[in-house]
This record gives sequence, C-alpha cells and structure tokens, in this order.
Amino acid sequence: MRRPGPWAEAPLGLRESVGPGHYGGVVQQDELFTVNPEVAPPERTEAPREQPLPPGAPLAVRMRPRSLDEVVGQQHLLGEGAPLRRLVEGAAPASVLLYGPPGTGKTTLANLVSTATGRRFVALSALSAGVKEVRGVIEEARRRRLYHAENTVLFIDEVHRFSKTQQDALLGAVEDRTVLLVAATTENPSFSVVSPLLSRSLVLQLRPLTDDDIRELIERALADERGLGGQLELTAEASAHLVRLASGDARRALTALEAAADAAAATEHRTIGLAIVESTVDKAAVRYDRDGDQHYDVVSAFVKSIRGSDVDAALHYLARMIEAGEDPRFIARRLVVHASEDVGMADPTALQSAVAAAHAVQFIGMPEGRLALAQATVHLATAPKSNAIVAGIDAALADVRSGRIGTVPPHLRDGHYAGAAKLGNAQGYRYPHDVPEGVLAQQYPPDELVGRDYYQPTQRGVERTLAERVPRLRRTIRGR
Repeated sequence: MRRPGPWAEAPLGLRESVGPGHYGGVVQQDELFTVNPEVAPPERTEAPREQPLPPGAPLAVRMRPRSLDEVVGQQHLLGEGAPLRRLVEGAAPASVLLYGPPGTGKTTLANLVSTATGRRFVALSALSAGVKEVRGVIEEARRRRLYHAENTVLFIDEVHRFSKTQQDALLGAVEDRTVLLVAATTENPSFSVVSPLLSRSLVLQLRPLTDDDIRELIERALADERGLGGQLELTAEASAHLVRLASGDARRALTALEAAADAAAATEHRTIGLAIVESTVDKAAVRYDRDGDQHYDVVSAFVKSIRGSDVDAALHYLARMIEAGEDPRFIARRLVVHASEDVGMADPTALQSAVAAAHAVQFIGMPEGRLALAQATVHLATAPKSNAIVAGIDAALADVRSGRIGTVPPHLRDGHYAGAAKLGNAQGYRYPHDVPEGVLAQQYPPDELVGRDYYQPTQRGVERTLAERVPRLRRTIRGR
C-alpha cells in the first residue's frame, strides 16, 4: 500500500481525486529524485498571493487578471463547475495542458492556479530550460512537500518544444503529484506531447478572444489604475483598429495600446486617434468592416475576380481580408463554394484544392494558413470555368419545387423486404455491370421527366470530354 504523502495533510479541497484516467497506476520513484534525509530541509517560504510588479512593467503584465472574475473569454472552461474553474479554485488537483493560440490567457490561468490556492509557483520556458532545470525544480518540490507539506505548481510554457526525453522527465513527478503541472502550448498536444504525459493530464483548449473580449480589455486598461488610469481617451476608429490588429490576442492588443499611449503622451495629446495607432504599430488601417458594407464589397470583389480569372485581383482582395482580420475559415468556405459554382467539372481538382485549404487553415491556423488560402485562390482563378453544376442542380430544384416530382419507376424501388415482389418493386431491373459497356437502356427518372436534361457540360477544360460523353450516355440509356 502506498504511504500517504504530505498531500494527505493538505486541505480537503487539495486532496480531491480527479477520477480515473489521470493519476492511476503504481508510482515508480526515480532514484534521481529520491530525497536525501541527510540534507537539511529548506526554509519554508509562503507562496505570495500577489507579486509586486517591477517598475516599468509592460501594460499587458500590469493588467494581468488577479482573479477569475477579471478573466475575459474562455467561458466554456470557466463556467460554474467547469474543469478549469474547479482547478483554479483548488477543488481538483489535476495537471493540465492548456492548448490555444497566443494571448488567450494560458500564463494568466497558470498563475491563478497557484495564487488562488496558495501553492508555490515555478515557471520554466521550454525555450531555455533543459532536463537539468526540470529535475532541479522537481527535487526542490519533493523536499518542500516532504518537510513543509508545501505543494508546487510547475508552469512550462511552449511545452511542445521539449524533446521526448525532457517530457519523460516530468512523468514520475506528475504521476505522484510532486508537482501540479500546468503546461502551455500553441501546438496540438496530440502531435507534440508524448502519450504518457497526455494520459496523466487534462487537455483544455483555449479559444481566441472575440472582438468584444478585446474591446473590453482595452477599455479596462484605459480606465484601470494599473493601466492608463483614465488619463487618455481612445477614438472609436482607433479602438476598432486595435481590435482588428489583435486578432484575438490580448497581449498584442495591450502592447499596441501601450505604444500608442506613449506616443500620445510624448506629443501631449490626451486623445489617441487612428493616426497615432497607425504610426506606432507601423501598419496602416485596412478600410474594412466585417459587419458593414466594406465586408460585403471586398468579399464580392474577391469572388468575382476568381470567376473572372483575374488571379492578381483575387490575391489582392484575399490579402485585404487577411490583413483586416477576416476569419480565415470564412474565406475557406467561400473558396469551397466557388470551386463548385464557378469551376465545377471544368477542373474537378479545384474542389479538392479548396477543401484541402479549408482543412489546412483549421489544422495549422494563421498566419501560415494564408499560404493554403492563396494556393487555392490561384488554382480557382486560373482554372477553366463552368457554371454547369450550379445551373444543373438549380434547374432540378426548380422542377421539384414546382411539383414536377412523379413516382419512382417500379423497377428502381427497394426490393429487399418481404412482399416487395408482390408490389412489383425491383422487378425487371437490369444490372448495368452485366453488359460489356457498363451502360444499358433503362428508364431512371419518373415518367413525366423522361428526356429532361439538367446537366449541360461546357466546352471548357475537362468538361469538354464530358460534352462529348454525356450525349452518348443519354442516347444509350434512352434507347435511341
């Protein structure tokens, strides 16, 4: 039987189990981490509730939330009874992997896990720490737990940059809760974190902050004493530009706001306008409102440029949408639609290219996703064009909606149930594969639609061969 460790003497909330699947199994103590009883115990230090900030700390650091009530966004993880809220409130000591884009609150939440429950907090960056540093933190955490019943939260940023060996060094300490691991990554942990560590941790995905979330953070920073203390005002145009520049990244928004505030103060301006923001972040505002006319105008121009085979104009409008912060998934969806609507069977690979771009954007995100969007845009813009697909399906839908439906011919009906033959179902059906050509004379549409042609292939691209083949198929099927 395992001997209860100092965690057992911790407050009841810290001893709660998170259930099966996270900390099960026998703990294998690595001899390297075994506490030497001859070593004098370290002096106990209390985990500070709120560390004083150094002079000149960045605005993003000064405005870091001090409690869950100040956290903006991530309500899917912070709602009542949600796993992250329970963790921060100290009710479920589970190691977690926080997976999400930059500026969504991974470091903030790790700090809250520590300060809200009085645990000692140690932060490492996978960019600079190695196995030696990891083992040093674990050894110290083991001693503190043994001598003082003091528990440690180990935060590792960019954990996906750790090698397999470095990640393996964490397993024993995570397993026996020597440390409560909070690891942050911008990469999908299924591909970047070793399976044993995954199985010992909760994987929580953080979402990009919404425009309203970013706007709330900006307004809070303008008014809060930790921020700009109400000394400066921000015009609506400048605020909208900061929101666009942020693209869901709180740190980026506050960094840009701080730079603009410094520029305004240097020129003794009390109002931060669009020109000041543009000059400080070195990026001109794209005249584009995702909820207004410019949104629809640019999207319309993008689609019509693809349809008109102007690849350069199409790339221009694509760039405007990307730079303005348009949702790349929206752009990908338009490409998928127009691969069928404007290219169709003139180049059947266009749809494959558009779908692949949509998957790539979902898989790798931005800014790298711009490459897949650009490739699909070039493919569609330079492909031969045909609207025969949309014309064909719309003509068929028009007939159905007008009542031209008819009944399914008896020989095509389902004959796989008892009594079907007595109803005449599936009787007389001819199997096309029984003839060498694979096509034979047989009625397929309802009686009133015999001879109705929906698909009219063009003479462009691959469809040129279909323009010759489809009439031959129709003659054979109709017995002419």
